[in-house]
Amino acid sequence: MSEHRRKPPQPQGGGRAAARRAAQQPTPGRRAAPRGGPALPGRDRAEEPRSGGRAEARRADRRGAAPGGRRRPPGGAGPGRSRRDGGRPGKKRFIDYPRAGRDGWRRWIPSWRLVTGSIASFIGLIVGTVGVALAVVQVPSAQLASKVQKNVYYWSDGKQMVVAGGGSINRQIVPISQIPMSMQNAVISAENASFYKDWGVDPMGIARAVVKMAQGGETQSGSTITQQFVKNTYLSQEQTLKRKATELLISVKVGATQDKHDILAGYLNTAYYGRGAYGIQAAARAYYDKDCADLTPSESAYLAATLNGPNLYDPYGGQGPAATPEKNTKRATDRWKWTLDREVQVGHMQAAERDKWVGQGFPQPQKPKPATNRAGQIGYLTDLADNYITNHSTISKGELDKGGYQIYTTFDRKKVNALAKSVEDVRKANLKPDVRDVDKYVQFGGASVEPGTGKIVAIYGGENALTHFTNNADYTGVQVGSTFKPFVLAAAMTHGKRNPALGAQQSDSQRTLVSPESIYNGDNKLALRMYNGTVWHDQDGQEWHQKNDGDEDKGLISLRTAMQFSVNTPYIQLGMDVGTDLVREAALAAGLDKEQLASITPTFSLGTSAPSAIRLAGAYATFADSGRQIDPYSVEKVEKNGKPAYQHEKKSAQAFSANVANNVTDVLKTVVEAGTGTAAKLGARPVAGKTGTTDGNRSAWFAGYTPQLSTAIGMYRVDPNAKNQQFLSMRGVGGKPTIHGASFPAEIWADYMGKALKGVPIRQFDPPQPIGEKIFGDGASPSPAPAPSASPSASPSESAPASPSAPPSPTPRPTRTCGILDPRCRLGDHGHKDDGGPGGGPAGATGGEPGGPGGQEGDPGGGDDQMPPGQSRRQGGGLFGGPFG
Repeated sequence: MSEHRRKPPQPQGGGRAAARRAAQQPTPGRRAAPRGGPALPGRDRAEEPRSGGRAEARRADRRGAAPGGRRRPPGGAGPGRSRRDGGRPGKKRFIDYPRAGRDGWRRWIPSWRLVTGSIASFIGLIVGTVGVALAVVQVPSAQLASKVQKNVYYWSDGKQMVVAGGGSINRQIVPISQIPMSMQNAVISAENASFYKDWGVDPMGIARAVVKMAQGGETQSGSTITQQFVKNTYLSQEQTLKRKATELLISVKVGATQDKHDILAGYLNTAYYGRGAYGIQAAARAYYDKDCADLTPSESAYLAATLNGPNLYDPYGGQGPAATPEKNTKRATDRWKWTLDREVQVGHMQAAERDKWVGQGFPQPQKPKPATNRAGQIGYLTDLADNYITNHSTISKGELDKGGYQIYTTFDRKKVNALAKSVEDVRKANLKPDVRDVDKYVQFGGASVEPGTGKIVAIYGGENALTHFTNNADYTGVQVGSTFKPFVLAAAMTHGKRNPALGAQQSDSQRTLVSPESIYNGDNKLALRMYNGTVWHDQDGQEWHQKNDGDEDKGLISLRTAMQFSVNTPYIQLGMDVGTDLVREAALAAGLDKEQLASITPTFSLGTSAPSAIRLAGAYATFADSGRQIDPYSVEKVEKNGKPAYQHEKKSAQAFSANVANNVTDVLKTVVEAGTGTAAKLGARPVAGKTGTTDGNRSAWFAGYTPQLSTAIGMYRVDPNAKNQQFLSMRGVGGKPTIHGASFPAEIWADYMGKALKGVPIRQFDPPQPIGEKIFGDGASPSPAPAPSASPSASPSESAPASPSAPPSPTPRPTRTCGILDPRCRLGDHGHKDDGGPGGGPAGATGGEPGGPGGQEGDPGGGDDQMPPGQSRRQGGGLFGGPFG
């Protein structure tokens, strides 16, 4: 080594401290590198601090120093920092989401650790919450909602009508030892087969119910017997998430703390079985008039079926069009049979025993018996109000029967009493069932509706709600005859007569609006023609020749005169000219229920439909209010514990133009002033109305109105105890050869309306304006002068003749005869006597419906004349079972 080479300066003493200070001094001739920074270009690696290995690196990392003893520079890269962060060090996150060190969409894909941890945390949270909730929640005492109360009904003036409902129900708690094993097994098999094994809830059952509803299948509750017991005993019936969650928690606690036999007994003693019966003892009495201990396994299987929805499983019918006696009987029979099969399936019954009970047939229960405090008309009024509430509010039948509601009705006490008295006065003065057998089984029904509001102010449902259970004011299946003709006239003045030169489907602009002064041929037995003049033929190629009452020829007459004396041939032809589909449309627009209308056939225009008295009065009220239609209603509001539970909302629609309605009214005034309805005159008070009588004298009607009140009165005969019920002829009733709408119904109508409107100021109808054109229907010609209208003194077609006459024979058909029992008979083979038209009429282009609405006398299918009122072949659920009610 050369001795001329410069040596580094030697330390001047000071030991280690001096050495450290010297190390911190920059080397002469060189620029100092930043502390902790990277080596400068040109610096020898030998001059950089050497690392002390992995252990030294770890220790340095913990001290925050770089390997080799240097502290980690603030800006240097370090663990836990991504390259995207520029190499800067950062604190490691507890939840790495979005994920560090990932780019683009990969940042949002959670790691398996994060997914597993989240699931575990969620389960832990649920378990912890449920555990806390179960520890906190207490099983409450049986609440008042599980105890039956009373409903209070009020008249329209706010005065109390009656206290009825829940409080009068027989609710007798019985121990499990008095409930037969057959009933216990039937309910467990049908509703909760795992009852003795589950914890009070069935998660799989709930899941199945949710999946079933999500797939659009039948709605299922998924509730166990324990849950239903908890709901009935401790909770309200409200459908809320809070109530359901509380139910689940209490059910688990009850299932863990109470004996299963006690839970089952509690459920069977609180469940609603229909007919106002809460508990199995009350149900056994209501359906079979026996103690529950005496129920047979077959009867137990049926009562278990009622728990599935008593309104739909009572063989004697329920509320609404889906709860007719026929439909309910089929549902009840199917469910009864299924329950027995289910008992065999889960091991609660031997197959041989099941076969024995099935072989004995369905255990038909007894007829319902109303409460004694609903005698007279009160039972009909409260039932009508109950039906309206359950069909127009969220209050179920079961809740209503538990009571506690204040129900404010539209019924006017004075008018209800006046209507009942008018009917009973006529009955007592004319009907002598002990003297004349034909006077037996005569029924009256009526309803009174306020135009402009739709309020049902009065009804007559029958002699006594305790002895006659069918409400005659609501749906009975009785055809209305010629009271239907105003809807034909309204359709003709709204849409017009079709142009014979065009196709069947014509717009209103292609038609000719019809005036009431239009001329039609009123002769008897005219061949029915299509709108284009060709003779109408049914599906068998046969013609239809319509009869008039008494086989009278009336010649060329106006539609006004044809309405005045109820001549059939002009109006059946007018219906063909306008289109029976538009006649049906007019009837629906006026307020009739589509479920109560007959099949569309040519004689549809002559009243083969069977609307209720309530619906008919409501539809005539549409004409009284210049074409404004309002659905009839019976309940203004419902309250419970001082809080509103339901409030009626008024809705109206313009069914016809005011001028169409006013012209219909003007024509119907002629009927009362100088036609078949003269018995309904009210002195100086203007009246519009129409009589109606049907085939075989099986029903008679008068429907009419003043500007302030619309009322319909019906009359018919039916033996309620007959095995094969059918409407009976009224010839000879009251000592009269025949019964027409102009007789007893018009007499009752006038007597009642005179009382109901006493003291009410006289109002005039709005005057009509000219409408349509004077057209000439088929068989009429503008050249000859039309025959003069029959004078008012002439005997009206619907008035009873002065002397008895032999019953007319069925209408002969030129190309065909048909025996009464001939199975080939079609609808329309036999005609209505009087103004009712053929019983069902011609079958139409597609044929009639044997046994359907409007069937004729002797029709093998039954027809309306053989339909038990309020029971068989119901066309609808009455006022409150149809879509408008």
